Order: sequence, then structure tokens, then C-alpha cells
Amino acid sequence: MKSARDELVTEALTFVDDGTIPNHPRWPALIHRGAFAPRGEDGVVTAEALFGANGWGGFWRGGVYAYDHYHSATAEALAVVSGWADLRLGGEAGQIVRVEAGDVAVLPPGVGHRREAASEDFAVVGAYPPDQPYDEISDPHQRTEAQARVTAAPRPATGPVFGADGGLRALWPAD
Repeated sequence: MKSARDELVTEALTFVDDGTIPNHPRWPALIHRGAFAPRGEDGVVTAEALFGANGWGGFWRGGVYAYDHYHSATAEALAVVSGWADLRLGGEAGQIVRVEAGDVAVLPPGVGHRREAASEDFAVVGAYPPDQPYDEISDPHQRTEAQARVTAAPRPATGPVFGADGGLRALWPAD
């Protein structure tokens, strides 16, 4: 019998270092379409429960900045709990991706992201894998220093949607 998880569509998007945003040289950004069923305020609880069950934490609630930024030492998961947004992933030379309520974006270290447009009710829950230090970089002068952290960041032991099986564990090669 198939589970709802078996029906998920996952998009894998790769980006190259554009001289400003390092992006990740081996791991694609993942968009899990329809990863959970948000229902009003319960969408926040559902997203946090999904992430928590798979070992991710450091939850935050809000939106996505309208300027390019990335995390050099950790992956980040963004669960859309309401509305929609067009996110630019990978920097200026990257790609605009529409995410909608129920989608989860999983961004490897170094992948630039920013909000280009969004519905008035757009909201996300963010989370991080354990034991990976959080940082946020938006200054292009920090790219060279950040690049070493991007490639040194370990692959998370679990993914925020699929846990130890599938998702990033299947699509992000181990070193």
C-alpha cells in the first residue's frame, strides 16, 4: 500500500557558484511538493511535527527575506504553511521557483535564496538539522571565507521530510 509520502513529487535544482553566491557544488536544492497538509494554524503545528519527527529543530516562523542570503554551515528547510511565494534560488543566475502551502524546500549549505513575490498570507516554518551551526550571510565579501564551510558541512543524518530514507539522504551524495 502506498503512503502519501510515496506520492510526493520532488524537484532537484542545481546551481553553480556565481561569484557572489557559492551555492553547493554537489547537493541540489530540493522542493518536495505537497509534503504535508496545512490547515490554518494547524499548518504550523503540522510542519513543526514533521520536522521534529525527523530530528530537525531550531524552528522559526515568518517569511523569507527579500534579499539574497545563504547559510554556509547548515542546511535549511522551509515548510510553506500558508499562501505562495516566488523564491529566487541560486542567486541572480539561479531560478525562480513558486512554492505553495504544503511544499517543503530543503536548501543545502551555500544555496542563495530570496523572496521575489508572495501572497499576503505567505508564511513558512523554518528548521535546521541538529549539530550544524547556524549562520546567515548576505555580504558578497564573505563568499570566499564561506565557501570552505559550505563544502565542509556534513550531510545531515536525516532529512526534514523523509527522515533517514529518501529525500536528501538519497539525493545528496555522501562524501
